[in-house]
Amino acid sequence: MSPRLLLIDPIRLLPSLVVPLAGVLVAGGFSAASFGWAAVGVAGAVVYSLLRWATFTYRVTPDRIELTKSFVGRSVRAIPLERIRGVDVTASPLHRLLGLAVLKLDTGAGGEDEEGVLDALTRERAEALRGVLLVRRPGPSAVPDSGAAPPPAPERLHARVPRTWLGYGPLSGAYLLTPFALLAGAIGLIVQWGDEFGLSERTARHALEWAWDRPYLLLMAAVLLVLAMPLAGGVLYAVFNWDFTLRSRDGYLVAERGLLTRRTVSLERRRVRGYELADGLIERRAGLVRMWALVTGLGDSSTRGQLLPVTPRAFAEWVAADVAGPFHVTLRPHPRGALRRRLFRAVVPWIAVALAGLALGWRTLAVVALIPAVLGVPLAYDRYRSLGHGHDGMRLSVRSGSLRRAQAVVERRAVVGWRIRQTVFQRRSGLVTVVAGVGAGSGGYAAVDTGEEQGVTFAAEVTPEWLRPFLSSAPGALGGSGGPDGGDAAG
Repeated sequence: MSPRLLLIDPIRLLPSLVVPLAGVLVAGGFSAASFGWAAVGVAGAVVYSLLRWATFTYRVTPDRIELTKSFVGRSVRAIPLERIRGVDVTASPLHRLLGLAVLKLDTGAGGEDEEGVLDALTRERAEALRGVLLVRRPGPSAVPDSGAAPPPAPERLHARVPRTWLGYGPLSGAYLLTPFALLAGAIGLIVQWGDEFGLSERTARHALEWAWDRPYLLLMAAVLLVLAMPLAGGVLYAVFNWDFTLRSRDGYLVAERGLLTRRTVSLERRRVRGYELADGLIERRAGLVRMWALVTGLGDSSTRGQLLPVTPRAFAEWVAADVAGPFHVTLRPHPRGALRRRLFRAVVPWIAVALAGLALGWRTLAVVALIPAVLGVPLAYDRYRSLGHGHDGMRLSVRSGSLRRAQAVVERRAVVGWRIRQTVFQRRSGLVTVVAGVGAGSGGYAAVDTGEEQGVTFAAEVTPEWLRPFLSSAPGALGGSGGPDGGDAAG
């Protein structure tokens, strides 16, 4: 690694040293000896970083990359180049200041311990190494012995998110709750480290009692948190998605984003099997969606697979058609029985709570329980309207959800199996859930609460050769006599 890493590692170790060093200074009464021991601790961190840097090396061979650690025991991790699904190049503000970057290998293993991380390379070396690791080789002999990056292929720009669209950040539910998350984190730190700084349980109890006696302060704090939601959401959205670009380069989809920490993610294009569009209630009303790629063998699809942040739906659909292929079939609605199930689950439990409250004389509980019961009616209708599935001959699509509605569009060739399940309550309503097993994304995408014949017909449309042996000759039945073997057949 670059020796400039020695300027970063000690700084990154400081947060974990703050509490021990503070304890040493307090215990020593801030004497010269206590400052000396604190200095020894800081020097120890520097020596540790130096030894770790000096004992970590990497080597690229024609068929693999080897990562060697020999700080205490010696270990060599060899990663075959053919297993590398993608290479991420990330640069934090401190890395960017020193001209460094972190290179992370994604092998599709799904865990940090199974992947390789090179921290820190110079920016130029990281880009060159990324090109070497991602180039598709017909054989080991095609690898240049020099290890130099191959000549760059012409790039194609699929999308560049304008900075004016950063205003959509406050509409994203993923960022709106940032103030509450920060408050919860601060409370957690106080609880965890309060004893170290003399904050006892008694002090916390007195503080709560003081605040409880002043309800206007609590109300003002709640109002400020609510008012801070759109501002914090917009700022956080800009920090993570500043100058978001999506390109095709050397057979990869390359997404680059970030204001403070700049991240470049590479997805092997031949492994892309579709995409997923997601929106929340507020985003849907504003015509906005987010988009992820469905990639086979991708270890972290929720973050590495992002193709677009919050953008207008028309733009996202255009980019999706350009990257993964168009899908213009209107999704088929589901039976009314699916609406009854959603109304039951959204309303009846709360009504039961309200009736129990009235029976026990707890009128406040009954009134409070009626609020989500009333709100559950439009929510159930929205969840029902969101249901849908379709197939255009090349791709299938399923959609469900309300507070977070997701629509997955998957290539037919990605389907590796089907699962048709029916609960007792679905059986009473004549409904089934049909799950398409896919070796990409979350591993399975469900058409929820379709009609019995409708769901089986959907699966049979996508892969007729798989379903034909299990279908009865009589239409409109999941199972019955008349199967190819003369016995009962089930879809």
